[in-house]
Formats: sequence, structure tokens, C-alpha cells
Amino acid sequence: MTALEIILLLAAAGLGIALLRQLRELRKLRRWASQPRLSDPPEAGGAWGEVFNLLHRHRRATLKRRRELAQLMVRSRRGAQALPYGVAVLDAGYRLDWCNDAAREQMGLDPERDRKQPIVNMVRAPEFVEYLRAADFSEPLRLGSPGGGRTLSLQIVAFGDEEHLLLSQDVTGAERVEAMRRDFVANVSHELRTPLTVLSGFLETIQDLKLDAGRIRDYVGLMAPQAERMKRLIDDLLTLSALEHAPPPDAERIFLQPLLQRVRAEAEALSAGKHRVSLEIAGASDLLGAEREIASAFTNLATNAVRYTPPGGEIRLRWKLTSSGGEFSVEDSGIGIDPEHLPRLTERFYRVDRGRSRETGGTGLGLSIVKHALARHQAVLDIDSTPGKGSRFTARFPSARLKAAQTVAG
Repeated sequence: MTALEIILLLAAAGLGIALLRQLRELRKLRRWASQPRLSDPPEAGGAWGEVFNLLHRHRRATLKRRRELAQLMVRSRRGAQALPYGVAVLDAGYRLDWCNDAAREQMGLDPERDRKQPIVNMVRAPEFVEYLRAADFSEPLRLGSPGGGRTLSLQIVAFGDEEHLLLSQDVTGAERVEAMRRDFVANVSHELRTPLTVLSGFLETIQDLKLDAGRIRDYVGLMAPQAERMKRLIDDLLTLSALEHAPPPDAERIFLQPLLQRVRAEAEALSAGKHRVSLEIAGASDLLGAEREIASAFTNLATNAVRYTPPGGEIRLRWKLTSSGGEFSVEDSGIGIDPEHLPRLTERFYRVDRGRSRETGGTGLGLSIVKHALARHQAVLDIDSTPGKGSRFTARFPSARLKAAQTVAG
């Protein structure tokens, strides 16, 4: 064997050994990289050791970023869960990916059952389908909830790579307030229109016709009750507005006995001898609060009883102490109220019999004033009534609003 052949043989042997070593290090790399969990890199020298260390640092940095992203996702979802409105994540095809508990409750979604299902399969409303088709999401959509009984405001917000957020908010309360506002404006307009029409008609007659003094006095006499009716309505509106926006009432002492005597006197004046009006005071005490507000509440209850009790009936005013506080009740032998009307009696302008209320001079705001005045004194109004037999309205005050009675000075 020549020297050249020996050299070539040694070179081939060295190359084979080097190749085997590289293959061995490569197998180490493959086994290490295929581990499900990160571990320290295998021992290796030279360039392979540097490669292992670089890959280890890279993998460790990647896992750290993945943990941070996972934590960010968890925080994001926790934040979405804490929001007071529904959040549903939709993909580019408006299919559900995830939703929070509010969206589940408001729209009937289930993040597991409905995942990857088109949102229109769960929110089945033609208006919502058209909302998605038009793709104009600048304004929210008002929609009745799938379960009924409430109104939702829905809006789509685009984000990410053609993904979307479906935001929902329960606006039932706002809708109810808006409806009450519309009804209030309509009722005030209606209540003022009739007396204004009467006054306007009489004024035109007086201006256009040559009338003697006696006829003019007759017309003015017919106009006066209409003007008084408008005045009562405006006074009640101002009282109600003051109760709604005034600061909490002062805790001034209200001498209860003389106040109740005045309430009885006002009821008797309105009755004009047509009813038997009695007053019973069981337990000496005074109240703490705003006397004008309490007087307005008690007087409204008493005069309402007079208005809705036929002549010859009886109205009983009573104050008594209880284990939890004090009660002022007004009981009458009047026409009574059907049960379906009781929950709405304290609404503004709500009347069981609109025609009778006009005949008796009511404005439709009395019980609303009572409710607000009592609420400002932590009191509640209970109503019991039997059609044809009469009604009992009871204002219940907590013991914190009571003081031992004192004699009025002077």
C-alpha cells in the first residue's frame, strides 16, 4: 500500500468518525427538541454546544411569550366577564368563538355548545340578519331579547384579522323611562288642553260679542274653575319635581297631632258635610322630616278618600305606633279598586276612572307625590282595597323617624 493510499484511508476514517459524531449530536438534538416539556440541553462541546445553548434560550423565550400571551388571554376574558354588558367574539364569518356570561344570559348563547355556529342561528331575528347583511355598524340595533320581556342594544365592532365583537346591553330600563317620559308629556298636554280650550273659547266669545255685564260675569264664573284646575296641575307638577330633585329632607321635628288635625280639617272642607270624617291617634309621637312634604302626602291620601267615596260614606284617619315604627292610615267606605290597578296607582296620571277623577278635581299626580314624599322619609305606602267596599292606604314609617311627642309651644 502506497503512502497516498494510507493517507486517503486515514482521511476517510477521520471523516467517518467526524460524520458519526455529527450524527450522534444530531440525534441528541432531535431527542431534546421533541420533548413535550423544556429541559436543560444535552452536554456537547464545540459548535454543537453553542447551537444547543442558542436553541435552549430561543425555546425558553418562546415559552415565556406563550405564557405571557396565555395570561393576557385569561386577563382579557376575566375583564370581559366583569363588563356590565354582553361580549361575544365572532370570526370573519360571524361564527361564535367565545362569549361572556352576560352575553350567555342576554342572548341565550352557550360558548361550548354554540362554538363555531353562525350567530344568526342563536339570535333569530330578521332585523339582526339585515343588520349583519348591511354591514353598517355605526349605530346599535335595538332588539327584543330571545327570551322576551326586555330590550337589548346590539352593536358589532370589528377588530383584529376580520374578527368582530358583538356587544349587547340591556336597555329595558332606559326604554321604560323613555316611554314614561313620552306618556308624561302626552298626559300633561292632554290635561292642559281641555281647560285651555274652554278658556280660549270663552275669551273669544267675550271679545267678539257685545255682552252685558251679567253675561260676562257668568262666563268668567265658568272660566274660573278651569283656571283653578290648571293651577292645581302646575302646582302638583312643581311639587313632584321638587321632591324628585331636592336634597334629603332635614330631620326637623314635625308636631304630629296638630298636623293630623289640619289634615282632617282639609278633608272635611272638601267633603262639605257629605261624609263622616273621623281621626284617631293611638300613641303619642312626633315625626322627623320635612313637614311640608309629610303634610302634602297625608293631605293627598285624605282628600283622595273624599273624592272616591260617595256621599254618606265614612273616612277614617288613624295614627298608631307599631313594633317597627309608626303608621298613618286612611280608610274609606268608597268604591274600591280592582286588584289589577293596584300596582300602577302611584304612576303619574294613572287613573282607574279618568272621568270620575276630572269630576272630583283630581290631577292624577296625588299618589305619585305621596310615594316620593314617603320614600324621602324611608317610609312605604301599602294599599288594600276591595271593589265596592272601600280602600285603606297606609304610610309606614321606620322607628328612626319617630320622636316622643312634645307639646307645641304657645
